[in-house]
Amino acid sequence: MKHTYHIHGMTCNGCRSHVEKTLSEVSGVSKASVNLEKAEATIEMDSHIPLETFQKALEEDGGSYSIHNQGEHQHTKEEKAPKPKGKGTGTFYCPMHCEGDKTYNQPGDCPVCGMDLVEEQNLSTLHSEQWTCPMHPEIIKDEAGACPKCGMDLVPLEADSLAEEKTYKKLLKKFKIAIAFTLPIFLIAMSEMLTNNPLYDIMEQKYWNWMQFALSIPVVFYATWMFFERAYKSIKTWHLNMFTLIGIGAGVAWLFSVFGMFFPNVFPAQFKTESGAVHVYFEAATVILTLVLLGQLLEARAHSKTNSAVKELLKLAPNKAVKIIDGEEIEVSIDKIALNDILKVKPGDKIPVDGVITEGETTIDESMITGEPIPVNKSQDDKVSSGTINGNQSFLMKAEKVGSDTLLSQIIHMVNDASRSRAPIQNLANKVSGFFVPVVVLISVITFIVWAIWGPEPVYVYAFVNAIAVLIIACPCALGLATPMSVMVGVGKGAQNGVLIKNAEALEKMDKVDTLIIDKTGTITEGKPTVETIGAFGADFNEKEVLQYMVSLNTNSEHPLAEATVKYGKEHQVEILKSDNFSAITGKGVEAVINDKNVALGNPKMMEYAKADITSKMEAKAKSYQKQGKTVSYLSLGETVIGYVVIGDKIKETSAKAIKELQSNGIEVIMLTGDNYDTAQAVAAELNLADFKASMLPENKLKEVEKLQEKGKVVAMAGDGINDAPALAKSDIGIAMGTGTSVAIESAMITLVKGDLHGIVKAKNLSHVVMRNIKQNLFFALIYNTLGVPIAAGVLFPFFGILLSPMIAALAMSFSSVSVIANALRLRTIKI
Repeated sequence: MKHTYHIHGMTCNGCRSHVEKTLSEVSGVSKASVNLEKAEATIEMDSHIPLETFQKALEEDGGSYSIHNQGEHQHTKEEKAPKPKGKGTGTFYCPMHCEGDKTYNQPGDCPVCGMDLVEEQNLSTLHSEQWTCPMHPEIIKDEAGACPKCGMDLVPLEADSLAEEKTYKKLLKKFKIAIAFTLPIFLIAMSEMLTNNPLYDIMEQKYWNWMQFALSIPVVFYATWMFFERAYKSIKTWHLNMFTLIGIGAGVAWLFSVFGMFFPNVFPAQFKTESGAVHVYFEAATVILTLVLLGQLLEARAHSKTNSAVKELLKLAPNKAVKIIDGEEIEVSIDKIALNDILKVKPGDKIPVDGVITEGETTIDESMITGEPIPVNKSQDDKVSSGTINGNQSFLMKAEKVGSDTLLSQIIHMVNDASRSRAPIQNLANKVSGFFVPVVVLISVITFIVWAIWGPEPVYVYAFVNAIAVLIIACPCALGLATPMSVMVGVGKGAQNGVLIKNAEALEKMDKVDTLIIDKTGTITEGKPTVETIGAFGADFNEKEVLQYMVSLNTNSEHPLAEATVKYGKEHQVEILKSDNFSAITGKGVEAVINDKNVALGNPKMMEYAKADITSKMEAKAKSYQKQGKTVSYLSLGETVIGYVVIGDKIKETSAKAIKELQSNGIEVIMLTGDNYDTAQAVAAELNLADFKASMLPENKLKEVEKLQEKGKVVAMAGDGINDAPALAKSDIGIAMGTGTSVAIESAMITLVKGDLHGIVKAKNLSHVVMRNIKQNLFFALIYNTLGVPIAAGVLFPFFGILLSPMIAALAMSFSSVSVIANALRLRTIKI
């Protein structure tokens, strides 16, 4: 018997395998297979099993998945997503990325490692402003007004009120309670070290033990109870983690103490004090739990800083804009802006959406998304981006991209996705973490046995204390955080400098790159070609007629050279002729039928395609321009070449400096261009590029990448056009210019917002410092656990008489994770 069900809640391959395993283990199931793309589970069973049985199995296994009959619970675009609890954005993820890029709709604990989920920062809450009462923060309204409880005016809800801040405040409250009850327990326990303990004048030791027990209850069952819940869930699902060790270690110490109070006669004399009372460990259990809570508190505060780059980007997004309606200026919410709306941007205002200036001129500070501090001059027809800051002049603009389509939104989305991705180097940590907890538990058991057999008197006390110390000091959490923390901060740092990283793998690969292939147009050059000369061959046609054919043909093309020609034609008021059967031949040119004649425009390969011969005289004319670094395209009518156009594209000021820096860092730079040899040589000479190839079609660029990879080179490819997309996709690292086509950007792993070669230098420097930081974190975490566990087990005792208190072990464990995060945070201050 076979049934197919719909599975809701899967977001990654980790989810798929987890659901498949859970369903396979249901009694009566012979086989279960899950398809992530279709969100379906096909289950083979001996006899019919109720749907509720499968749902119960998924719930008991700790997952947030649901199973339904086909046709039920099919989510559509119109269906509203469940409203998240709290005031957050509705996207939460594990900081250790235990399940890849999986996200959750509400705050809570990661089902794998037990850590608090972190909230993703995005624009969803900024564009729909909410209001709250300063006296009653639980009151949340979508518009301004009075508080229904106290009548006070509502105030705007700040970003600090998001779930992240709520988690920190909740932990802080619990930590204060834990401190209040743990401190007296600690003082009572430490007083035992005094020769004449004044507390014993008040009452006997066994009664002070009962006092410690009473004081420990709020710590164990309220302030830190979540650690035991996480430990129980980890054992139940067999996702063993840090909280497994904490729960076992602190739990055993506390239960031992309670058992010793109620049944003192069960224990041998070794476990008893001079007064006859069993030695209790309430202070060890509560101090350990309180210190772990302190670690969680510090981590929560540190986590808020790791995504500070995204928060800074979010601050760039304005909530309001001035819209021109029937000649009037009306202030509207940002989500009320539609495509083609005319907006007015006043001096000092943030630009609300992506668009083009329709009237006026100004200077715009784009440093927040490009990393370049110098304001850029803008005038009519120039593009402007959301989040950038206007200078001292007003202007009108037309909205071209709104909402999630704006550059700022895409940057934030890309940064969030990249921050949740895994770098290949993380596989090492994952492999170690997979068997870490069982090994530590085994070492703890061995420690107890060894001390119980060969330890000094009282042997069982030594054995018990050291076994707990081993459990407490081990910290798989630090190992798991080593990579994702560095990636998150590094990706954010890149975004602030105009370098957008698609995923963590890109950072790791970029650090290994030794060969860089660059395109010419739009990569080395500004990508703003201008027509310099129009020429005619022979006496049958003049320059105006040649231009008319070119403009009529190019009105159907989106190529930068075509746009330059059309713009030139409009300036000269050329009449556009009707064209039919337009076709673009990639890497060659364009063709169409005009006035019943085949017309073609492009490079020599296009003329060959059109069967039009280029004479030596025509070629010599073209070469005179090409040696100056200009691009020459030929125009043919039928099988006759009748004219040419000379187009210039200025080399970017930063190209030469960037190439020199890359070469000095040991990177071989190669230019591949579809342009002719003479033009390519002129550009290469100006940039001191020894290696270049001209007349390269898309398939030629792709083959060149493959050849270099076969030689063992790690190849990065930088380009901005559709013809670069195959090579970008094939290269080890594709780098797209943000000023280029969307196809190129989609094919790339790194996007440079400014479209500047200097961005590649930044990307290379960033990848190097991030990978170095990750390796430092992994080293710290591995060395910490490698040295900490044996010391806690007591290997130094025979030689130096040194033992590690479980409380000191807890303190060290808590700060190990914080130290990893602190090291990652250093990336915020680097200069790339």
